[in-house]
Amino acid sequence: MKLLYNLYVLLIVIFLSPAYHGDEIIGGHAAVPHSRPYMASLQKFQWGKWQYVHDCGGVLINRKWVLTAAHCTTEEGTIGGKWKLQVVLGAHSLSRNESSKQIFHIKRLIPHPEFRGNTMENDIKLLELENNAMINNDVNVLKLPGGMVDDLKPGTSCFVAGWGQTSKEFPSDTLQEVTIEVIDRKTCNSEDYYDHKPEVTQNMICAGDSEGRGDSCAGDSGGPLLCNGKYAGIVSFGIGCADPKKPGVYTFVSKYLCWIWKTIAMQAYNMTNEKLY
Repeated sequence: MKLLYNLYVLLIVIFLSPAYHGDEIIGGHAAVPHSRPYMASLQKFQWGKWQYVHDCGGVLINRKWVLTAAHCTTEEGTIGGKWKLQVVLGAHSLSRNESSKQIFHIKRLIPHPEFRGNTMENDIKLLELENNAMINNDVNVLKLPGGMVDDLKPGTSCFVAGWGQTSKEFPSDTLQEVTIEVIDRKTCNSEDYYDHKPEVTQNMICAGDSEGRGDSCAGDSGGPLLCNGKYAGIVSFGIGCADPKKPGVYTFVSKYLCWIWKTIAMQAYNMTNEKLY
């Protein structure tokens, strides 16, 4: 029985990670170009195509730090002189040569130390950019919550944005967004929904559409969920695409404020010390 359970968990992780659904943002529409200046595209170098391809979303939270999901690509460094990963800011279209784009290599990836792929608990990661982003109309930060939020009421209107996959398994070229609603955690854990496999915990937000008209999908992982106009969640996992009984689940950002600020402060402290020697 234990072997069968472990196999089941492994299949769940494979199915959900890194970007859980199978289509682009469902029921949404193209965002107004550059209306979400905090959006980041985390891209990996694909050797067969000899170009960078979109892997996950993210959010610029200050000039040098991007917040994303821990389950997203974790490789860094170079192969044959080519960087494995890059972050693109200021993009609306991924393919067009937009003058608004700022491209960065990644200096450091810091996943939450207690991230668990089998439960998706603590699915959050910080990316330190090699250089500071230039803040302007097309590139800007998204403020973190001002303090701990107890919870979000079911029915709260939210929206999620990203460059998720299309039905042809390619990323959406332009930034998409869709409006969804918070779903009661008890409902999300019920037998008809996730049935605690995995459990939707207090550190997660469950959100979708009761009729399956809107959802986030593959390639949207790491991107932001905004509720009441504020940064609330990070796209984490789900099953299927726009299935009303398998809505998207999001890392609850406000539960991790202490870890975020402590990690950034520690890296700044280490950098200062390095300059003294």
